[in-house]
Amino acid sequence: MGDRNISGIDIPGVTRPIKVLIVDDSAMVRSILQKELSKDPNIEVIGTAPDPYVARDKIVQLKPDVITLDIEMPRMDGITFLKKLMQYYPLPVIIVSSLTPKGGELAMEALEAGAVEVLCKPGAAYTVGDMSVELIDKIKASARVRVQKKEISTTSATTAYKKLSLTKTTNKVVVIGASTGGTEALAKVLRVMPPNAPGIAIVQHMPEHFTRSFADRLNELCDIEVKEASNGDSVIPGRALIAPGNYHMLLKRSGANYYVEVKSGPLVSRHRPSVDVLFKSASQYGGKNVVGVIMTGMGKDGAEGMKLMHEQGAKTIAQDESTCVVFGMPKEAIALNAVDYVVPLDKIPQKILELASE
Repeated sequence: MGDRNISGIDIPGVTRPIKVLIVDDSAMVRSILQKELSKDPNIEVIGTAPDPYVARDKIVQLKPDVITLDIEMPRMDGITFLKKLMQYYPLPVIIVSSLTPKGGELAMEALEAGAVEVLCKPGAAYTVGDMSVELIDKIKASARVRVQKKEISTTSATTAYKKLSLTKTTNKVVVIGASTGGTEALAKVLRVMPPNAPGIAIVQHMPEHFTRSFADRLNELCDIEVKEASNGDSVIPGRALIAPGNYHMLLKRSGANYYVEVKSGPLVSRHRPSVDVLFKSASQYGGKNVVGVIMTGMGKDGAEGMKLMHEQGAKTIAQDESTCVVFGMPKEAIALNAVDYVVPLDKIPQKILELASE
């Protein structure tokens, strides 16, 4: 395939809409998505497909910049199609899946197979309007992602990771925020954390149910406990708590003990859960005891919160541009002078442990 100019923004002297192909077996969903996406002048829906076989021909013919893909479809499921696509014709894919526990598990497989984002279909908990605003944002971010060809692995998924160590106990707390590309980035950070790693609280932009599947999958892979947060959960060494989709998560303190508050509320920085909500609470209740990390993701959620943490004495880390899928959130935090260290993804775990040991 070679390099592709996919955004339409980087072509000198030319501005064109982002070309989107919608793949879903439901005619109603295809119609809704086409109608909603077409409202944005920077997006052009160049076609729709009811299954992967039709999609394959339209991809070759129409050369879309971004694909929205359902997972559960007849003739060929979306995961199988995605794996083939990433091997032979890699391009940004956004999974638009049903809001179910099974949908969450399949979404995790899709992200591992190379999808850049997941989003839930509109339903009882998610209106068409909310979905369309978020999907448009994700399409614009995904169009700038340069997707690499992903060979189908014939080896076991249980790759050996070099585990880090922490030689002394610490009362520090780590707060992490991520969005686009964050699921894979967080996995790389958490998989090398030692069993006595400082307590970690995480906001990853994901829909409801999907965060449960994400946490469960990481818990199987890591030496630390990883769980979807419940209201009142303690933030203790050897545990990472992931904010549940559709709920904000705040860091709180009672005496010397940290815990999380999980609650509903309006969107903050266009998100729920919001990184800013977590970071701002950490600035209030954690102060110098906090290590803050902002990772790959579109937009600016978390930048203002990180600045507040920094002003209260927290040590802060941003993922560098070269290892980000989307250098949005870290870039905004850096621009606010809220970041102490800018490091590549593979160096973030060691830097966390170093700062937690100080």
